[in-house]
Amino acid sequence: MEVSLHPHHPVVPSPSNPPSAFWVGPRYLAGDDDLLYEMVADTLTGLGWANLTVVRGRRGPDEAAEDRQVLRSTVLHIGPDALRWAQWVLADEPFLLGELPVAWQVSAREDSSSPLAAWSAYFTPGIPGEVLGDFLAALNSRHQPTAGSAGPELVLDTLTTRGWLRDIDHPRSGAVDPMFTTYVSLGEVPPLIQDGDPRALTLAGDEAGPAGWQAWAEPALGAPYLWAASFSSGVPHDLVAAFAASLASSAPVLRRVLPESTKDRLLRAPAD
Repeated sequence: MEVSLHPHHPVVPSPSNPPSAFWVGPRYLAGDDDLLYEMVADTLTGLGWANLTVVRGRRGPDEAAEDRQVLRSTVLHIGPDALRWAQWVLADEPFLLGELPVAWQVSAREDSSSPLAAWSAYFTPGIPGEVLGDFLAALNSRHQPTAGSAGPELVLDTLTTRGWLRDIDHPRSGAVDPMFTTYVSLGEVPPLIQDGDPRALTLAGDEAGPAGWQAWAEPALGAPYLWAASFSSGVPHDLVAAFAASLASSAPVLRRVLPESTKDRLLRAPAD
């Protein structure tokens, strides 16, 4: 069912000339419009981040350049102070998160003398580019990308003030959207999530590691995820709150491609 986002000024498209784009909401179910790289890369370029492409492949001695077999390609965007960076890793054999491949990895370090990231965050395809863009803009605006004084309650308050509900089973560590499709939860991080906390390297087999924020959209119970995101334990809570604020925003987003799994749940208004 299609519902106008502007009920006082409905727009009825001609059946012979259907709209090519829609303003849709809620954004957490709107998908990435098949433009996740372009949307985020444009944001980073606008913030003044540099970028480079690393291409790995193999080429025989008598092989023409156009026949070279490219094995992996990573696009790396680096902030002006070299303390924060974002990698498009979808073509670089990323690991799975919620059965989806990781597309963007965002990391930060405390100072330029350290070769290791203090924290990392991971995002799969399907996540709205606007949400990831707002997270990166918040990261870019911080003087120190690794330190934070806010507690985890800030993330939950950010969501509940925008109409989300506390998780009935874990009210102090989780929230869900009003349609019970999208979750944000603080808990044990999945395997392979990189963090600078040394405790993660010294855990016994039965010990739980430092908690980090996880977020995902599950259009129906047991259905494949639309997208997933994972934040290592070192990600400052105020940065996760910026992500949550954008995720729960009521502002519609422009889409030309709607996800099959959620298009019946979206409110739509023609953008033409």
